[in-house]
Amino acid sequence: MTEQASDNQGLVPKLRFPEFRDAGEWVEKPLGEFASLISERVGGRQFIPLSITSGVGLISQEEKFGRTIAGQQLKNYLVLRKGDFAYNKSATKLYPQGYAVMYQGDEVGCVPSSIFACFSVTDNSVAKSYINYQLSANLHGRWLSRFTTIGARANGSLNVDDNDLLALPVPLPEGPAKFAEQQKIADFLSSLDALINVETDKLAVLRDHKKGLMQQLFPVKGETTPRLRFPEFRNAGEWEERPLGDLAENLDNRRVPIASSARASGEVPYYGASGIVDYVADYIFDEDILCISEDGANLVARSTPIAFSVSGKCWINNHAHVLKFEKMHTQILVEQYLNAISLEDFLTGVAQPKLNRGMLDVIPVPIPNDEGEQRKIAVCLSSLDALIASQNDSVAALKNHQSGLMQQLFPSPDEAVA
Repeated sequence: MTEQASDNQGLVPKLRFPEFRDAGEWVEKPLGEFASLISERVGGRQFIPLSITSGVGLISQEEKFGRTIAGQQLKNYLVLRKGDFAYNKSATKLYPQGYAVMYQGDEVGCVPSSIFACFSVTDNSVAKSYINYQLSANLHGRWLSRFTTIGARANGSLNVDDNDLLALPVPLPEGPAKFAEQQKIADFLSSLDALINVETDKLAVLRDHKKGLMQQLFPVKGETTPRLRFPEFRNAGEWEERPLGDLAENLDNRRVPIASSARASGEVPYYGASGIVDYVADYIFDEDILCISEDGANLVARSTPIAFSVSGKCWINNHAHVLKFEKMHTQILVEQYLNAISLEDFLTGVAQPKLNRGMLDVIPVPIPNDEGEQRKIAVCLSSLDALIASQNDSVAALKNHQSGLMQQLFPSPDEAVA
């Protein structure tokens, strides 16, 4: 793969495979010039009702929801065959103008016509897999952003005219080798997808391994010793079950009122219920109460409880409890345990269940009396967390690399040289 010379005129990608280096400029064609809308309905036939997940693709409703939700509307669903495309007219965080993807299933599927526009590529000189990667790079979103509005149903549904979709300008190679160049790009990106999938599978294996290990390193309910124990602690006796309030000091009463002079600004992390939400520079947030921590502490979210550690000076909003442990290995052990169990039985409230201070303090935590065993387990699980974090970083790096390559493999009309 080579960088395209800077003196080339017109629409060309920044990166091009060597064999297409002199293949000339690309052109823009509206989607409707080489694709047509699908209007075929299911009627009285039986096809697989599909749903869509941004960044994943089309899967059966049974797989996504645990049941088929089509009901009587199935007869009005649009029919999809392998290689057809479905555009979901719903805004998501990743795809504010809706998500579009090629259906790759072998069995005939169908999607609701109320929220989908579907089309088939009818020109054999256009590679379907190439179009699929253009859509995954949100080519359609950048185009449709000038036309889309949120529908009256107020559930993220978009008002998109099918003619605006068909007018989508798609950059395509020209010349005798145009299909070969499209396919080369698609095959290259597909090989990166395969590598990402391998690394993602490794990440899943590590997470499953940790989950299984946790089930053996901590006693199951009703037992006082774990099933798996390090050799030097096999005769160390039973574990003790202690309420969380006895293991940690709760720092919730150190919250600082809005009017307090202690609310100093500076480059200080500001934490919410699931991690850092901002940094306090020149502005202190208008929260009713905040908590400042000079030393390491553990946060437990009040809703959908998760536990995580913080260290150094930081501000913490009132969506999380703040716990201070005397020893780091105890903190790690308790954090790992809380994240491995369900805390639903300790939540109060109906409309928006929360974990209040009283229920937090009485959560029973199994813990070995020998601090050496606590430390050994903490080190083991922390090492495994480091492996998981490293593998997660590898997956993220590959995805970023692929995203960067796509920006250079696909020319942007804005970068065309006049």
